[in-house]
Amino acid sequence: MSPAVRAGRARAQLTLKEPPASVGARPGGTIARLNLQFNPSTLSLSKSTEWRRTPSRTAAESALPEFVGSGPRRLSLDVFLDATARHDDSVEQAVDTLMKACVPTPASLGRKKPASPWVRFEWGSARTTSFDGVLSSLSVSYTLFDVDGKPLRATCSLSIEEASVDPPGQNPTSGSRTARSTHTVVAGDSLALLAWREYGDATAWRAIAEANGIDDPMALAPGTELVVPGARDAWDEEDA
Repeated sequence: MSPAVRAGRARAQLTLKEPPASVGARPGGTIARLNLQFNPSTLSLSKSTEWRRTPSRTAAESALPEFVGSGPRRLSLDVFLDATARHDDSVEQAVDTLMKACVPTPASLGRKKPASPWVRFEWGSARTTSFDGVLSSLSVSYTLFDVDGKPLRATCSLSIEEASVDPPGQNPTSGSRTARSTHTVVAGDSLALLAWREYGDATAWRAIAEANGIDDPMALAPGTELVVPGARDAWDEEDA
């Protein structure tokens, strides 16, 4: 494979985000991001359904099953870490990042609603394996050590269970008033420009400012994650 092809290869990454502050809300800002050194060789995706049967004494065959519900998607993968090519380094920093996904965040503890971060695996244009979830299991196997016992290689096996759900009334025709999204600020962004993109009305920027507690709409730092209210919420803010 040529260097040009290798340079353009999509790299997988794991993103840890602040858990939602309330039921049905979107996850908050980014806590940590782990760019994987090596793309996974295998991804295991599973989904379950639940059925209920009512036994019948007189039925010659089993009763027809009744659909109860659909279970969450579960993504399982192995993350390989290697620090042998870097001096005075260890794989423990990356392992610590993954471990953060297993404990409540300080912000959630402050709200007295302990919750671990939400996790999202992303790899290029893949869609079926990219969803908001929580880390349901994590195991780490250290396979190589420096002379002082410092871990240099590790394989982390993890499972991400889907946690994203549509709030009540969030189908395309529901007209929900609480639909929200997020936007990461880039150079040249402004609230008016964002409002134009989202609502087709640049004057609706005040709704975005209100949702994010912004006093100075001109002071937007690149990399900041903004909560963008749904269109109907924006109109309510304008009419208030």
